[in-house]
Amino acid sequence: MRLSARVDYALRAAAELAASGSGPTTVGELAKEQEMPPKYLENILLQMRRAGLVRGQRGPEGGYVLARPASEITLADVIRAVDGPLANVRGERPEHVGYRGAARSLQQVWIALRASERAILEEVTLDQIASDALPERVMELAADPAAWD
Repeated sequence: MRLSARVDYALRAAAELAASGSGPTTVGELAKEQEMPPKYLENILLQMRRAGLVRGQRGPEGGYVLARPASEITLADVIRAVDGPLANVRGERPEHVGYRGAARSLQQVWIALRASERAILEEVTLDQIASDALPERVMELAADPAAWD
């Protein structure tokens, strides 16, 4: 699985918003805390706002807040907001890509891969990331030494 810088920044910014509570956080504060370029982050936050994940607040006390409780926003929600579907092949959903001959089984592999990604990314919420309380299943998978190779 390859995550873009855009997704990495979006997830890190979302985790910071989850940790900050209900008060707005400025782009500058988010960028400084996570060492990200502010202009790039601003564009990412606009995408997240369009997806209904964050709300912008104007004024001297303005900034961004999560649009829903952090416990209701999964990592998959953030990834889809900034990067589209979780798994695709040449820009297509796996179920829309067909193969012939000896490669016919690849479609099933891509669909299984997407299901595996969903099993983790749709389970982990921003609240769990911000509070360092990952689901047991995620902790077990990450504890396997083979996962680090």
